[in-house]
Amino acid sequence: MKIFAMIRAELSRLWATPMSRLALIALMCVPLLYGGLYLWANQDPYAKLDQVPVALVVEDTGAPATNDAGDDTGDTENYGADIAEQLIEDGSFAWHEVSAADARRGVNDGTFDFSVTIPADFSASLTSASGDDPHQAEVQLTTNDANSYLATTIGEQAVKQIKATIVQTVNKQAAGRFLVALDTIKTNLVDASSGATQLADGAQQALDGTGTAQAGASTLADGTAQIAAGTANLPSQTDQLASGAEQVAAGTSTLAGKGDEVGAAAQRLVDALPAARADIATVLAENGFSQEQIDQVLARLDPVAADATAANQQVQTVVAQVDQLNSGAQQVAGGARTLSNAMPALASGTQQAADGAASLRDGLTTLQTGLGTLRDGIVTLRDGLQDGADAIPATTEDSRALQAKTIADPVKLTNSSVTSAGTYGAGLAPFFVSLAAWIGIYALFLIVKPVSRRAITALHSPIKVTVAGWLTPGLLGTIQMVALFGILAGALHFEIHNPLGTYGMMALASLTFAAIILTLNVWFGSVGQFLGLVLMVAQLVTAGGTFPWQTLPEPLAWLHHVLPMSYAVDGMRQLMYGGRMDAALQDAGVLLAWLAIALSLAAIGVTRMTHARTLRDLRPSLIG
Repeated sequence: MKIFAMIRAELSRLWATPMSRLALIALMCVPLLYGGLYLWANQDPYAKLDQVPVALVVEDTGAPATNDAGDDTGDTENYGADIAEQLIEDGSFAWHEVSAADARRGVNDGTFDFSVTIPADFSASLTSASGDDPHQAEVQLTTNDANSYLATTIGEQAVKQIKATIVQTVNKQAAGRFLVALDTIKTNLVDASSGATQLADGAQQALDGTGTAQAGASTLADGTAQIAAGTANLPSQTDQLASGAEQVAAGTSTLAGKGDEVGAAAQRLVDALPAARADIATVLAENGFSQEQIDQVLARLDPVAADATAANQQVQTVVAQVDQLNSGAQQVAGGARTLSNAMPALASGTQQAADGAASLRDGLTTLQTGLGTLRDGIVTLRDGLQDGADAIPATTEDSRALQAKTIADPVKLTNSSVTSAGTYGAGLAPFFVSLAAWIGIYALFLIVKPVSRRAITALHSPIKVTVAGWLTPGLLGTIQMVALFGILAGALHFEIHNPLGTYGMMALASLTFAAIILTLNVWFGSVGQFLGLVLMVAQLVTAGGTFPWQTLPEPLAWLHHVLPMSYAVDGMRQLMYGGRMDAALQDAGVLLAWLAIALSLAAIGVTRMTHARTLRDLRPSLIG
């Protein structure tokens, strides 16, 4: 008996009666119902989130509005109302703006999957960063896992998106104020740099003037030092001068006294001449001189009297001059003494002036050094202010708006996927197709005999019997995969980059699973069928169809690299989404290895069965 004859005989047995045909058709539809209905239900759930009812509670009372400079405009801005309007316009969910009580009641009774509440102090909290009590604004998410755990998860993601939008709006406004302030700072820095330039020029002029003053002070110090040195001996010299003047004054005083005496004597002499002339005339007359003789004698005395009078006048003039000399000598002596008395003060003053000029010179030298340091510091300040102003870019109102927008949302996500499933359902398809292939084969083994005991007894060819026992459900499984592939591509319109390769991987997975379940049945009988169910459950959690396999516990992660469904899922992903062909070929190689090992073990089991056959096994059996 040939292999295909055994397959035809088993198929004839399965199609022999109406009940057997009904059973075969029903079991053939199991993977279609499982895979098709599940993927249909999850074809693109995210596209229908706008039908999920969500309560929106807006209690925000608003906050004072400010301009870009942070000044109060006198208006009120309600961020909560703006956000609510954006959410409703966006339409990501079926938003229902209700009261807090209605939202609470709706989440409790399932009217709403979850609720989002914007509290009364929302706007005030958002703008609190500019005040003395900065604090975070809150958005309250109320969920009820009794309604739907996934709805809770989706709600959390929605609130995160709302938060991101709020943060972007607030950051944009804050960045706008910052940029306006920065532009003001730049203007002030330019003004300060200009002022520092003028200040540096003034410091340079002061430095130059101080240099001139310092040179003059040095000359003054040298001159006053010389004067001080010269006046140091003046007190003793003027004292000697005063003493000499006083001696001269004493001499002139004595001379004046003698002169007064001489003048008085000369005056008495002149005053006595008339009387003497009369006495002489009388005496001459008494002695018998004639009048003529007397006149002659008197005539001779008159010149003497005139000379005496002239001499007296000269004497009186000299006496007057001696008096004047004496008076001047007295004044000179007094002045000399006064000068002598003033000389110590003059010497002390000139010394103080010399010391002051030296201090002035030293002070101006220090001032000159300080002004030089001040000038250098002002120049450094000016350069720093200019560098700071240059470091701040010049902006306009439009450029600041663009900068604020960029600062608020600095990262733009660009999806450059190497491959793309397209929809949520298409992303799950490889996993559920693989699972449907296992379920389909498992269900077929409920009515398909793993091996024909009649063929084992009659042929004594374990390999042929094994191949026939494998191909019967295997071929039916490939037919199931044809129908399931039609559902994926035709009914659900999933994009399949490599249709032929994808179907080939589906058929290979079905054939591999058929060989594994055949081996379990050959070796363990009905227990093997149960082990097939256990193995399906193990692969259900280790195949990495929903979450990455790296999230599995360590023992299950190890099974991921061993069990065949993991490679069936990965191979279909590579082929459906346009991934790496070499990876798909590696996955196919692992499935072929499982297929070969399973068939080999099944053949060994069939060989073992050939040693315990009887003539009873030759009787054919049909499903009644």
